[in-house]
Amino acid sequence: MNRILIAEDEERIASFVEKGLRANGFITTVAADGDAAFGHAAGGGFDLVVLDIGLPGRDGFTVLRQLREARVSVPVIVLTARDSVRDTVAGLEGGADDWMTKPFRFEELLARVRLRLRTAARAPEVTVLRSGDLSLDLRTRRARTGEVLVDLTAREFVLLELFLRHPGQVLSREQILSHVWGYDFDPGSNIVDVYVRALRKKLGAERVETVRGMGYRLPE
Repeated sequence: MNRILIAEDEERIASFVEKGLRANGFITTVAADGDAAFGHAAGGGFDLVVLDIGLPGRDGFTVLRQLREARVSVPVIVLTARDSVRDTVAGLEGGADDWMTKPFRFEELLARVRLRLRTAARAPEVTVLRSGDLSLDLRTRRARTGEVLVDLTAREFVLLELFLRHPGQVLSREQILSHVWGYDFDPGSNIVDVYVRALRKKLGAERVETVRGMGYRLPE
């Protein structure tokens, strides 16, 4: 079942799109501002993003640019009131996969969502993630450093996969919690730090860098 992120600050439109997508079998999450949209999308776990340009905080153009700079390849359909050729070109050249202007018919949006998901599904599946001599086989769920096989717990596996899918990108504790655990912990919880320490112990202290005041990253 596909997961779709709806980045839209107009509650009426967000609710309309969410209800329609859920009625057609999709799992949805709504982000009402640009910071939340970027955090959700960059954290992984979504198959497609419906992105409004006029978001508070980071606007849609900024969210899109930063996602592509971070090598997040999730398909993005821009949904906006802006209909100028200049804006359309800027969005598509900035990494959008499709562009729709408001007002719109839900049936057309649904058709475009399904098309983008089919196109993405035809892309070659990556089964082994690599960074230097570190590799993670997604089929066997085994990690290697050089020729050394490393046993990982289920949570450690998901955490390492997250880092390997976003090499060089700083991931906040909130992003890691959302992706690895799927629900909110007490803000004072140190569960992320505990698991990062466990990965370092198994893979080497240099594998995961601490970016003070921001989070963690896997060096490229």
